[in-house]
Amino acid sequence: MHLLENLHRNVKSVAMPAGMVVGALLCRPIAALETWSGHMVTPSLIFAMLFFTFCRVKPSEMRPSMLHLLLLALQIVGCSVVYFLLLPLHPVLAQGGMVCVLAPVAMAAVVIGGMLGANVATMATYSLICNMAIALVAPVVLSLAGTGDCSLAQILARIAPLLVMPFAAAQFCRLVWPRAAKWVGDHSQISFYMWLVSLTVVIGRTTSFIIDLHDASLRLELALAAVALAICLVQFKIGRAVGRRYGDPAAGGQSLGQKNTVLAVWMAQSFLDPISSIAPTAYIVWQNFVNSYQIYRHDKRMRTMR
Repeated sequence: MHLLENLHRNVKSVAMPAGMVVGALLCRPIAALETWSGHMVTPSLIFAMLFFTFCRVKPSEMRPSMLHLLLLALQIVGCSVVYFLLLPLHPVLAQGGMVCVLAPVAMAAVVIGGMLGANVATMATYSLICNMAIALVAPVVLSLAGTGDCSLAQILARIAPLLVMPFAAAQFCRLVWPRAAKWVGDHSQISFYMWLVSLTVVIGRTTSFIIDLHDASLRLELALAAVALAICLVQFKIGRAVGRRYGDPAAGGQSLGQKNTVLAVWMAQSFLDPISSIAPTAYIVWQNFVNSYQIYRHDKRMRTMR
């Protein structure tokens, strides 16, 4: 068992960069596989890994707190601030930056947060609160800043199945088959490898999208990527600072910094200038470099403590 734990720890340190490289190199076959499957590969993986993670969470442990409200307020106010700061530079730049802040916390943030020592119940609670709140706020913001109308039903259709169903399935399993739920909860590290496959697929799709994009100037593309990098680093930094005030920096950092980039790209392509989707596309890469570094630092610190 000790050997397996060491192997798992060592694999985690290099798995995410390796997954991104593989996804970029195999972008065409991955994109073809996603199309052939009806774009069900990533949702299926997200459902499975959240089921594994939510089996560790009791509903009685999920309580809204001031940390959740503060993070949500920062996100909603922050998207407006970023938009108006970047608008004088370029409207598309403003839209790209805004959607990188507006996007709700990623479903996988609960998984990564757990690996970094965050309170999983805190993360699960914020995931539910944030995604539902952004579903209410996003239609207004996107309709005002974008080029098309966005409805609550459209946003909910994208996030509710992958958020509510794994949680409901996990709690049903805990109630009906508690021994199985306990085994799943005790082996929740399996969700990391599911997420790794999901990351490889997302990077493959992202690379294909960038290769096929010919409408934007290289200067604007680089500016959108740079804005996404700055926003990514700032959100992780602020999130950790806020979380530290409430005794859980990892939960704060992942809740504010790790975004549902698949939803963000869809929102940008559907309701904003499609070129603005380069920002959340680049954010996918930046946030996973941050996650890889955080996991490396966390595991190194754990080894030192032992």
